[in-house]
Amino acid sequence: MPDGDGERTDSGRAAGAEAVGGPGFRASGEEADGRSRSGPGEALLLGVRHHGPGSARAVRRALDAARPRTVLIEGPPEADALIPLAADEDLRPPVALLAHAVDEPGRSAFWPMAAFSPEWVAIRWALEHGVPARFIDLPAAHTLAWQRKAGEDAEPAGPPPGDDLRVDPLATLAGAAGHDDPERWWEDVVEHRGAGRRDPFAPFTAIEEAMTALRETYGAAGGERDPLREAYMRLQLRAAQREFGDGAVAVVCGAWHVPALRQRTALTADRALLKGLPRIKADLTWVPWTHRRLARAGGYGAGIDSPGWYAHLFTAPDRPVERWLTRVAGLLREEDRIVSPAHVIEAVRLAETLAALRGRPLPGLSEATDAVRAVLCEGSDVPLALVHDRLVVGDVMGEVPATAPAVPLQRDLDRLQRRLRLKPEAGERELELDLRKETDAERGRLLHRLRLLRVEWGEPAVSRGSTGTFRETWRLRWEPELSVRVAEAGVWGTTVLAAATAKAEADAVAARGLAEVTALAERCLLAGLPDALPTVMRVLADRAALDTDVGHLAQALPALVRSLRYGDVRGTHTGALADVAAGLAERIFVGLPPACAALDADAAEEMRRHVDAVHGAVALLEEAAVGPDRGTPLHSRLRDRWRAVLRVLSGRDSVAAVVRGRAVRLLLDGGEVERDEAARLMGLALSRGTPPADAAAWIEGFVGGGAGGGLLLVHDERLLGLVDGWLTGVSAEAFTDVLPLLRRTFSAYEAGVRRTLGELVRRGPGERGGVVGAGSGTAGFADDLDAGRADAVVPVVRLLLGLDGEQRDGGQRDGERRDGNDSQLTMTTI
Repeated sequence: MPDGDGERTDSGRAAGAEAVGGPGFRASGEEADGRSRSGPGEALLLGVRHHGPGSARAVRRALDAARPRTVLIEGPPEADALIPLAADEDLRPPVALLAHAVDEPGRSAFWPMAAFSPEWVAIRWALEHGVPARFIDLPAAHTLAWQRKAGEDAEPAGPPPGDDLRVDPLATLAGAAGHDDPERWWEDVVEHRGAGRRDPFAPFTAIEEAMTALRETYGAAGGERDPLREAYMRLQLRAAQREFGDGAVAVVCGAWHVPALRQRTALTADRALLKGLPRIKADLTWVPWTHRRLARAGGYGAGIDSPGWYAHLFTAPDRPVERWLTRVAGLLREEDRIVSPAHVIEAVRLAETLAALRGRPLPGLSEATDAVRAVLCEGSDVPLALVHDRLVVGDVMGEVPATAPAVPLQRDLDRLQRRLRLKPEAGERELELDLRKETDAERGRLLHRLRLLRVEWGEPAVSRGSTGTFRETWRLRWEPELSVRVAEAGVWGTTVLAAATAKAEADAVAARGLAEVTALAERCLLAGLPDALPTVMRVLADRAALDTDVGHLAQALPALVRSLRYGDVRGTHTGALADVAAGLAERIFVGLPPACAALDADAAEEMRRHVDAVHGAVALLEEAAVGPDRGTPLHSRLRDRWRAVLRVLSGRDSVAAVVRGRAVRLLLDGGEVERDEAARLMGLALSRGTPPADAAAWIEGFVGGGAGGGLLLVHDERLLGLVDGWLTGVSAEAFTDVLPLLRRTFSAYEAGVRRTLGELVRRGPGERGGVVGAGSGTAGFADDLDAGRADAVVPVVRLLLGLDGEQRDGGQRDGERRDGNDSQLTMTTI
């Protein structure tokens, strides 16, 4: 929604901040050329709405008619040297002028421009006609200094200081015209009408009169910076008039500022107003922007909800509604929806009918959307959401030429992106990397290095194809703010490798906890930063020696052990991590049993998670190269020591019940205790002398935590019977207390597992249907293989193994031998 502050900076909402005149406006007593002839008013003042395609068309037509000798544009004057780059074919909008403080790159501001922005049209017109173009707004040096003075954090979506508007010009004008929707009114009077073909200056004269009346009624109604900005623009306008002549200057600015520029003020008054303003040194450049960032939905208050729709209106040569609905149909067909030309024809008719019923000159976005929903989407909002995301907003991303100014780090990143064929894109996409390939390995290292520098271009995702360490999956999406992050990271080095190395070393020294350092060591290995590892390892060894908290050690060990696995695929030497990992493991083994005693429920659950993490880390240590060869005595010693610790935890009454249950489960899964022994320990834990809350916690530790405990109960009815018997014996008073814990445990199971458990409990022990083995009382289990059941799947197994056609022409003996081995083949495969 337009407001009174027209500064289109990252620190200001104002990209759509002013209302703009259109051919729909007509004021009485207009001059033929729409310009007054007194003082600064002798200049051609073109008041616009930022990012308005109707304003852009009107500006181009007015400039063609007036043929000024210079064009002044609202924007930071430090960017004058960047204007010639707009003639480069490689500079494609949407783009933005980025200004950042030299000594504090994170303090920044943006001035976005789309192809349908009036400012961009004015720049292109000036370059095409050989006319000088200049920016005349308050310099970025003052804007950034104002941020520092006001204590802003310079986030892209943040409002500027004093952006406390008391009136919305567009809403006020729409209300005066009897419309309750300012955006719809704006479309009707500007976007859906011509560009002032009879009088190209009439729209700007009409809107200037409207803005003048609003300012007389409501005052400046803008932030405290508006008078400063307008004073500076008046000074620049006077200077241009002295240089080029009174009638040879055209000004393109937010419509709200036009009355202020037309106002007669003393030169000394404007200079006095600007005297003593704070300033800092700033650098400016062009950076890519996106349609999504122009939309409110993208977090940037640009004043437009539909940049994709506006771009379509600006570029469509004719029949905008028909062309738009054709694009929508094409998108839906790409998504395998049935859309025919007849659908498009009917949608166009419906949109035109709706516009007529609503009294609009042409169908707008709301009519087109209603038609799309009713006809092309058959009343469903699901495909309509796709249309809004892909077309109404869109993922169009601009491009900037290599000749644009940039910090050295940005240039190195651009070089790496070109060499590795990683093009920044506004839309989100997945990237699968095979780290055994050198190019993919370099891509992965680059993305990890950028994450260390807080440039979150890629986010690691779960690989659908493989869980091995040679695979990586990333979700990539380039946001304009990342250009600021790159500028910020430039303080660490001139190349991505040097900057990431320096940042990792600084993060290691500043890390507060042991887990942070171990996670950093893992990231250094992923990013391929061998020069940073010595510093990180030194800090890691120091922190590990001083930290006595078992929880901290248990948090640190998994990341450290995972790092040991990367040596094979990435070719990184991980021997330095081995000693630290083994030392951490030994200290955990010693301190864990005492640390698991006398814990409340929350602390016990946290310690249970630590036990799981350490168990997984010890298992990984068996696979990692700890020592000269795999399988060294060190592996066996760590594994045996950990099993001994689990036995202590499982049998010590002072240990929290949930930890004891988990220890028994881990021993059972590892084959260290038999099922009979596990059943005995469960029986003791669920005996009548055990408080119900402790018994429920033991059950949660044994069969909870998403570790396949539900299947364990399904396949071992002895354990299920123990749980069932204990639960039926719990008193009514205690049952209420343990029910939430049990619900949390069993609700984590899959629906099929819960249904099977319910059926088993309903039928009772020993009544489950199916095959009962001769040597076991448990349904579905026996000492020997059931040959009949195994033979039933033999054809499928042979087909999967590629053995279906083998020896098809062989003798009877081969066939008999094959049939005799079928059951064994199935068992081995399973």
